[in-house]
Amino acid sequence: MKASTEHLLSQFKALGDPVRARLVALCGVVECSVSELTHVTGLSQPRVSQHLKQLIAEDLLERFRDGHFVFYRVPSNGGGSSARRKLLALLPDDEPEFARDLEKLRKLRAGDEPGVMVETGDERFLHKALVDLTVAAPLGDLLDVGCGQGRILKLLATRAHRVVGVDVDSDARRLARAELLLAGSPNCSLRQGDMYSLPFDDGEFDTIILDDVLPGADSPTGVIEEALRLLTAGGRVLLLATIGAEGAEHTRKQFTDWAAQTGLRLAPPRSIPDKKPGWMLGVATL
Repeated sequence: MKASTEHLLSQFKALGDPVRARLVALCGVVECSVSELTHVTGLSQPRVSQHLKQLIAEDLLERFRDGHFVFYRVPSNGGGSSARRKLLALLPDDEPEFARDLEKLRKLRAGDEPGVMVETGDERFLHKALVDLTVAAPLGDLLDVGCGQGRILKLLATRAHRVVGVDVDSDARRLARAELLLAGSPNCSLRQGDMYSLPFDDGEFDTIILDDVLPGADSPTGVIEEALRLLTAGGRVLLLATIGAEGAEHTRKQFTDWAAQTGLRLAPPRSIPDKKPGWMLGVATL
């Protein structure tokens, strides 16, 4: 047999175990820690870890570290992603056991839910502008640097292929995970990362949002240069910043200067809204 056929049969065998099928079904909806999976399944941590190890070996799950925790999820890209999606599509959407597992996880994370996130008037204008950008060009694989509690991730998740949010604040990432679980955004993932040295490969993202991180950065151009390393050919960088006491023209000049220093082609930055703006949005390409 071809190696690909043998690999497929091995994946089928791994999914033949009910517990492993439950783990894959849950991690296909949201990234989960070992402790969460232990709580949901009711199994001991060593047993859950053994199942996870086999699923990783079969390329059905991936693991990543986020601060003090390790999370597991179904890979959304990489080699064999198309075959993996077809295989996992065979898992029934109406399986009661899968639904019960998801509900247990929701209840477990209920204490982390930030409650209703009230959208201000300025944010409504900003969110409309961001959605309008998805009409002009698809987002593809999206990275939000400085994602906070995941407002923009939730907004754009359905309009992107894959969405990754990065923030240094572990509490913000925890709250974002709770929000994304409630929103039903299986293509979203959260990561801890240094915006000057992000844990991703060159050219991995089609759209990168620098989410209000540049004005307070020690080296704004260093942040932009790292974003450019991750950008695909023809991709876009969205510069986003709140307008401070210095006013919109000051922020607009900052955007222009940073773009000139890093070789970005920057369209005229927009004040949002036009009158008494609270945000500045710039769209740039290489």
